[in-house]
Amino acid sequence: MKKRIEKVRALMEEKGIDSLLITTDVNRFYLSGFTGSSGYVLFTPVKNYFITDFRYTEQAKDQTNGFEILEFNKEVPENINEILVEDNSKKLGFESKNVTFNKYKEYKEKFTDVDLAGTEDLIKNLRKTKDKEEISKIKKAIEITDNAFNHILDFIEEGKTEREVALELEFFMKQAGGEKNAFDFIVASGKRSSMPHGVASDKKIEKGDFITMDFGTFYKGYCSDMTRTVVLGDASDKQRKIYNIVLEAQKEVIDKIKPGMSGKEVDAIARDMIKDAGYEDNFGHGLGHGIGVEVHEGPRASYKSDDIIKKGMLVTDEPGIYIPDWGGVRIEDDLLITENGCEVLNNSPKELIVIE
Repeated sequence: MKKRIEKVRALMEEKGIDSLLITTDVNRFYLSGFTGSSGYVLFTPVKNYFITDFRYTEQAKDQTNGFEILEFNKEVPENINEILVEDNSKKLGFESKNVTFNKYKEYKEKFTDVDLAGTEDLIKNLRKTKDKEEISKIKKAIEITDNAFNHILDFIEEGKTEREVALELEFFMKQAGGEKNAFDFIVASGKRSSMPHGVASDKKIEKGDFITMDFGTFYKGYCSDMTRTVVLGDASDKQRKIYNIVLEAQKEVIDKIKPGMSGKEVDAIARDMIKDAGYEDNFGHGLGHGIGVEVHEGPRASYKSDDIIKKGMLVTDEPGIYIPDWGGVRIEDDLLITENGCEVLNNSPKELIVIE
């Protein structure tokens, strides 16, 4: 946390602000380690504060390091204003994307002696590059996810519903140490697998179905995100063809991604292969996204992204082909960007698995 705080202080100086108020829960956790549901991080010219109410002061003392813990006893803006005045703050940065217009008006009214400066994605941009501790936690979350996939292959059978598969994945991962689901799991079978975000339904799995499973868990505040597509029963020639196009595109990204590439360039590696195979119109989403304390964070790898990929970043690699009224395939790994390429953090097999 000390290094993160130092980076924040450097950014504050760069932006010309002497104080910074953090109100988003994920950024609060990232900077302090606090896992409760109520609290504020405040950097002033002289101190780092963690402000919370009576319910969480003891927890904050246990979980945070490098902060003075304050219990608010009035309206929060009044407490903060008193601190800003006492610490001789002149310009306060706030997370503009997380502040409503009404809250901003309240800030203008209560923060009487400071200028307000909206900041966009200041901490979110810091979170793009992961340190060793973060990578270790993400690897553990991915290990739990890999083990869940191995388990679910023995669970899937004809007549089971998509919802039953999703619940079994959730139960297994929580037993294995996962804290909560990273998102609403996608389990889409048969014709429903053409829906990129086909959340698990009551549809029963049938012989010959593609089954796309997109799932992940949180471990100590950090998440995993993996997708695999399998077939129940015999795979048709068309299923094998579509699957192998996606697989080769996914592998090509792993072979070619490297620091210095833009999100557009990374996306184009897979997109061009799928286009050349004749399925350009069937791959409508971006190739991938960062993961960390949120399941969707920077950098983005898409045809719209100018984000620059750097060493220490994590990005998903998840091309797909989706054919309406037939089905679809997506294969996804979590990639850690290294000095010259990437490390694939998932260990689950990717060759087409046919469940007998």
